[in-house]
Amino acid sequence: MKTKRPYTESFLKGLKTLTGVSYRKLESYAKDNNPLNVLEHPKALDVNDRQLEKIGLLKEIIASYNLLKSYEHEDKIKFTSPSQAANYFVPLLSGVKDKERFMVAFLDAKNSIIETQIMSEGTVSQAAVYPREILKKALDCSCSSMVIAHNHPGGGIKPSKADIEVTQRLIDIFTPLDIAILDHIIVAGIDYTSLRVDGLIPQNSKNRANYEPIRLGENTFKQNIENDDVYEKFVKEEGWQTELNAKLDDEMLANDNSMGGQKTGGIEEKHEIEEIEI
Repeated sequence: MKTKRPYTESFLKGLKTLTGVSYRKLESYAKDNNPLNVLEHPKALDVNDRQLEKIGLLKEIIASYNLLKSYEHEDKIKFTSPSQAANYFVPLLSGVKDKERFMVAFLDAKNSIIETQIMSEGTVSQAAVYPREILKKALDCSCSSMVIAHNHPGGGIKPSKADIEVTQRLIDIFTPLDIAILDHIIVAGIDYTSLRVDGLIPQNSKNRANYEPIRLGENTFKQNIENDDVYEKFVKEEGWQTELNAKLDDEMLANDNSMGGQKTGGIEEKHEIEEIEI
């Protein structure tokens, strides 16, 4: 009785190319058998020595690929909380004392890192972020979300108005593309701040996407937010959501608590977005 074909004509042609076994022979064998049996029992198709050698090489390639994929799965870095993101970015940014560096971690649908990129570097007090470059990278790797991060060489970890504004700009760009900005980590030495933990990650896009370069500077905070009272007033006036009511927020914070994470003083995760003057 003939079985339903779970393969395509192009599959058999590809197997022919790789093994040297004729298409007619593979097609005839596949009518009642799994054509992949040729890899385990090649003599069933009466192959010659050259074809047998090719089949052996193909088996080695497949075995090596499966082994590498298993290691890749084990070695993937996955962000399940703001503290895990910070623990990833702090070592990358804490030692940078002479310049501001803006980084982005591009994540897949399971929040595992696809790749991390330095998107810009500036001076000790500022850096420029280029949204178009971040957009290109995000589309190239087909990411589902991002964590952005940058350092404050001067040592202050409280987010500046510009830090929050650049986060909003990126959300304006990526939300319509269904790419989430999960967090923005600010690193100063071994300390960090997570905008998500602080409730400063906007939940929705606010304006039309603007791809102009963004300039950030650490001194922006000192000029605009000089103490906690003014800081809280700024947050309220700007209308940022401070309630972490999104499902992702709750999950990340729950994981943080279970790990003994703190809002500051640990290591938070970041995403590279564009060149931003930090």
